[in-house]
This record gives sequence, structure tokens and C-alpha cells, in this order.
Amino acid sequence: MEKIVSVKWQKELFSNVEIDTTQSPYVFKCQLYDLTGVPPERQKIMVKGGLLKDDADWSKVGVKEGQKLMMMGTADEIVKAPEKGPLFAEDMPEEEQVVAVGHSAGLINLGNTCYMNSTVQCLHSVPELKSALIKYPPPVRSSSVDQSSHSLTVATRELFGELDKNFKPVAPMRFLTALRSKYPQFAQLHNGIYMQQDAEECWTQLLFTLSLSLKAPSSSEDADTVKRLFGIDLVSRVHCAESGEESTETESVYSLKCHISQEVNHLHEGLRRGLKSELEKSSPSLGRSAIYTKDSRIMTYQGILDLPSSLIISVRFVCSLSQKVDYPLELDVYDLCSDDLRKRLEAPRRLLRDEEGKKLGLKTNESSSSSTDNDVKMTDAEIHRYGQWESHSKSASGGEDVPPEKEKHLTGIYDLVAVLTHKGRSADSGHYVAWVKQENGYALPQEWIQFDDDNPFRSGRKTSPDFLGR
Repeated sequence: MEKIVSVKWQKELFSNVEIDTTQSPYVFKCQLYDLTGVPPERQKIMVKGGLLKDDADWSKVGVKEGQKLMMMGTADEIVKAPEKGPLFAEDMPEEEQVVAVGHSAGLINLGNTCYMNSTVQCLHSVPELKSALIKYPPPVRSSSVDQSSHSLTVATRELFGELDKNFKPVAPMRFLTALRSKYPQFAQLHNGIYMQQDAEECWTQLLFTLSLSLKAPSSSEDADTVKRLFGIDLVSRVHCAESGEESTETESVYSLKCHISQEVNHLHEGLRRGLKSELEKSSPSLGRSAIYTKDSRIMTYQGILDLPSSLIISVRFVCSLSQKVDYPLELDVYDLCSDDLRKRLEAPRRLLRDEEGKKLGLKTNESSSSSTDNDVKMTDAEIHRYGQWESHSKSASGGEDVPPEKEKHLTGIYDLVAVLTHKGRSADSGHYVAWVKQENGYALPQEWIQFDDDNPFRSGRKTSPDFLGR
């Protein structure tokens, strides 16, 4: 149940402030933090009987519709630039170091919302997605974008902006409200408390919404932003051994599935098995149901070299959830591609080997596409390759026999930059945490950051996350 009130703070009056009485007063204080900059622990809100406590029962507080509340408290001070002499990064307070290296803020848990916070932190690590959101909404909004999708997209844009400019924890109240409005399953209650949800479902639904909102109403090259960033086109050979029937199917997805079992504990092998499956369907020649095998490969789209700039991998276990899984920090998907796509990858891959060989003063030979060196232990992963050579991505440019400009940087090699992990026996319980590879700032080298809700933690590791070996 919601109530609308106004809040008086110093000389300002905030009208039409919503109170969700199904949540604790602490959540209401987080809303006021967004409006005033006064941290919840400093807020003194006058209600009948005294001060509003974080765990008070709204039904006993007696707040009425349209009531004016008085709040006292001091907002955070703006960090001032040093007035004397140069200040080295290692001598800065931690909060200023965060700003110096581009470290974004944490997200306050608003009641079993770690699934949402971790999803947002991982997607926030994709610079091309942030750039697309900054340009939203377009001059002409697509008719396929309803109001709830529009609101969720705007909330995502604003939340990304808040993360970029803050080092104090951000309360994602507007984003959470928009998410639950668009997808009511994330507002499920159990004994009056919001339930934990599946991060993969949140990820999938958010990407689906953004794919509609960020699709330009034109046939331009960048018309489908989410498709360009995350889309994977698969071609599948469907074969029935019993009847000899064979057909070809194509589909578009936003992630690859990795199946982990007692026999499989490495990401690459799990991906290979995830592209193979069995299905039962009606056989025209046999006149009854039969078993078909489906073998899929990543393919080109309409003759264009169309690997996504960011590759998302969803790991699912059919064994003990505590089983360790090996993940390469660098993943080569060459042998998961169709023959046609492999041919198109050869020229940029050769150029990449030459470029790296020159840097080392060596002549390099093509290595195995299934990397097992520098493996890490994780549970769910997003594998990402930046699409710009200046970002030191696995890309190549220049030379003869190079594909067109759009294809110059695609090699099929991806660097791990974000990981979403889960601790617990089921997706609907436990706790989610995001790990993001910090972009190079001007002060410190690249390293991994753990985002545990409102507590970002710099691991100090430059090659792999801290939880290796757990």
C-alpha cells in the first residue's frame, strides 16, 4: 500500500513523496537520501510519538495521506580539491581514490535485492551500453515500447549515471519500482517480505526491455543496439538417426549456455556440450515421435561477420552446486563457430597474432582455441571483449585481405571482465555478488572489484578475482 506525503527539510519542501508501507521506514529514508543527500543514519524524521525508527511498523506510526513530515539532518559534504601541492593517488583518502580510478558506487540492498544489484553492476561495466542509454529516448519513440518499458529504460539510464558520479552507496529505488511495475514477479511477497529472485531472470528481462527501447526506428547500422552488443546467431543441424531426416534451423539468443556436470568442470567443454542437445518431435517419414539430435554453431548474420562485442555465458549445474569450475580469463570461441564464420575470422586473427608478436619481438603460431592457462574458479560468468583497439581488446586492424571496416576488430577472442556469483542452494535463496574488472584509471592499474551490494571492495588483484581457490 502506498501513501503520498510531503517532506520539509531546511528551506526545501518535497511534494508527492511516495511511502511504500509494505517496506520498512529505512527504505523511505533511502528515498529521502536520493532527494536530499542526507544519509539515513543522520535523518531525524518527526512523527506522532517521536522520531521515525528504521524498523518501525507503518500501521502503528499513523502516517496519513497528504501529511507533511519534518526532517532534520545534514547532507554529505562535497569533497573539495586539494589546495596545496600535488597529491599522489596512494596518499588520497579512499573515497577520493575511488573517483580517481573511475570506481563506481555500490547499491543499497532494499530488501532481498542483491540479485538486481549484481545484475546492474555487471551490465554497468559495458561502456557501449551506457553510451546507448545516454542517447535515450530517441526523437521518435518506437510504437513497440510501452510506458512501463520506457520507464524502466529511463530508470536504468539514470541509475547508471548515479553510479558513475557517486562514491557513496546509491539507493536504486526508482529502478526497483520500474522493474517491479514492468515485471510483477519481482514483487512477490512471502510473509510480508519481498522474496529473493533469480539474477538470470532479472538479467534476461532487463535485456529484453532494453532491446525494445534502444532499437532505433530505422534501418541504420546501429538500429538494434542490444543485438549488436550481445546478440548471438546460431545455426543448428537437426538430425534423426532412426529416419535419416535432417534439417537446418536458425535462432538468435543473448547468451550461450554452459552445462556443468560431474564429468565436465571446465567452461569451454561445458559450452561445447551446451550447443548439443536431444529433442523429441514428430517424424513425418516415421509417422510418430522420434529422437533428434541438435548440434548448434555460432554463425554469420545475413553474410555479415556478426560476433557480439560482449559475450554472456550462463552456467547451470546438473551436479553439486559446490563443484569448482575452471574458467579461462581469455576465451576463444573459434571452434564454436560455423565453417563460414571461421573463414571470416582467419584474417583478423592472423593480424592479431602478428601485432602481438611484434610487441614481443617474436613470430607467433596459432595456439589452441581451448585455453586452459590462467584459469579461475567461478560460478556464473559474463565474458566480454571490448570493441576498440585503444582499449587493448582482442582486435586487429590494417594489412591486406582485411574484412570491411565493421569487421576489422572481430577475432572471436574475449577477455573476462565481469562475473555474477551466487552462494546458496537455490537461485531463489542465498546471496548474489558481482565482480567487475576495473577499467584503467589514471592512478592505479587494472584490477578486480567485488560489488557486495553497498560495499565495493578492491581486491588488489590485477589478473583474477580474490575468490580463487575457494
